Formats: sequence, C-alpha cells, structure tokens
Amino acid sequence: MRPLIISGATSVLGLQQEIQRSEEARYDHRLHGVLLVAQGMTCPEVARLLGDAPRSLENWVHRFQQRGLAGLTEGERSGRPSRLDEKQVKVINRVLRAKPSDAGMRVDLWDGKTLSAWIETTYGIQLGVRQCQRLFRQFEFRLRKPRPVLAGADPVRQKKHKKLPRCL
Repeated sequence: MRPLIISGATSVLGLQQEIQRSEEARYDHRLHGVLLVAQGMTCPEVARLLGDAPRSLENWVHRFQQRGLAGLTEGERSGRPSRLDEKQVKVINRVLRAKPSDAGMRVDLWDGKTLSAWIETTYGIQLGVRQCQRLFRQFEFRLRKPRPVLAGADPVRQKKHKKLPRCL
C-alpha cells in the first residue's frame, strides 16, 4: 500500500481536531493509547505516534490501572475559579437592570467596557470585556445599540421624505 499523503483542507491537525470534537472520540483515543502501551510500546513512543504529550499517556495508563475502563472516561473539569463571588454576581445582575447613570457611569447603555470599568471601580477586580459579555449572556441580556440622531436635522424636510402608505 502506498503511504497516505494528506494535503489541503484535510490535514493532520484537522484530523486531530476531529478527535477532540466528541467525548466518545477522546475516550477511543485514550483507549488506543493504553492498548498500544499494553502491547509493549513505551509512553513516549505512543505519545509521538498519537500526537499527544508523553505525560498524558502516563496519566491515562495510571488511571486505567487504578479504575479500569472507567478511568479513561471524561471527568469533571473544574476550570478556573470565578473572581466574583455569588453575592457580587447578584449585585451586578441587579445593577445591570437599571441605567448605567444610576450606577454612576456616564453612558446611556451597558456594554462590556462599561461593565468592566464599573466592576473595577466597585470591587477592584479586573475583568476583560469578553468576560463581561459572558455575564450579559448569563443574565440573558441582548445587545441593544442606540440609534444615532443626526445633529441639525430639519424635521420639516424629514417629514417630506418620509415614506407613507399610499391610499387607494
């Protein structure tokens, strides 16, 4: 059989990303790694073959030895702890339901930058704009932008150009 040549849209990186897409594929990937180690290959050899870190393979083998197949399943990932506690999040939710001017801000609409600035002045905690936008989604807010008002617009001329339904 001739060697497989991968080019274009299908790349080795694309195939590795496909493995990472589903929990089942990641489980199968770990299972294959442990199987190759069980057949006599070393963890660094298998890691190089599968495109993983040798330490990952060692962790998979160790978890398999301790818990069997259950050790290869996805576990809970705690993630980074929140900088805001529950009480602060409740206060932010309440503040966002009012106008920014009520909270001492000089704008008419809450956005990521405004919320980030308010949190920093109130709690001394720096949150990025993107993280503040996640808070908006968490509180089920939608982005609403104010419509611009043209300075010096003539209301008489605007009325003349306004589209009106034709009467039949």
